[in-house]
Amino acid sequence: MLTEERKMLILKEVNKNKSATVQELKESLGVSESTIRRDIISLSQEGKLIKVFGGAVALDEPPTSQELSVLAKESINRDEKLRIAKYAASLIVPGDYVYLDSGTTTEYMTSFITERNATYVTNSVSHAKDLVRKSLKVMLIGGELKENTEAIVGADAILHIQKYHFTKGFFGTNGVNMKLGFTTPDVREALIKRVAIENTQPGQRYVLADHDKFGISSAVTFSDFGGACVITDKYPGDIYSNVVEIKVV
Repeated sequence: MLTEERKMLILKEVNKNKSATVQELKESLGVSESTIRRDIISLSQEGKLIKVFGGAVALDEPPTSQELSVLAKESINRDEKLRIAKYAASLIVPGDYVYLDSGTTTEYMTSFITERNATYVTNSVSHAKDLVRKSLKVMLIGGELKENTEAIVGADAILHIQKYHFTKGFFGTNGVNMKLGFTTPDVREALIKRVAIENTQPGQRYVLADHDKFGISSAVTFSDFGGACVITDKYPGDIYSNVVEIKVV
């Protein structure tokens, strides 16, 4: 069976049932799991379906609103995230006013940040603690503490961030999707991310995303691709590089 024919059958199955698992598609088409996964990734990058954990859903189905805890996220693609974090930290220069978003990859950045002549603003309690231990100048956003991601959210946090103008911003994301842009499951975190990105100098907005984030979407878009650079560990394909700057490390 030709690749395009197989992809067409996968898309037909997903649209018919609104979703399909890798196992279901494997049994239906008689091909390997790895082949099915590659086809789903390709279809997702083409904007024809939404890749989710263990399968795919039709475009008219709502993306996932579920979110893993910080502890659970830390065990996923750890080496790749460390590589991304190390490169991102190297971009900070003297005099920078840096926004550091909540998230596991941005948290890994705190281990590599060495620039002392910079100010760091964050909505993550754990990030702030890590940076203060290194005797760096840190501003912690005030507001409501979200338990599972340890992020500060809410109206007070938004008002706080609006006062700042960042020279560089480093942002986490749960998904990078051609149709939906950068997404996250929680609308409260999405609003924080959106305001912080808008208050970061264009061309200095960095989204840290390991390769598994491409083709994935969550419930809420916090930014389109405009003015952002994605730092990742694996080239995601020309379909993304045509709409957003990609830096592979």
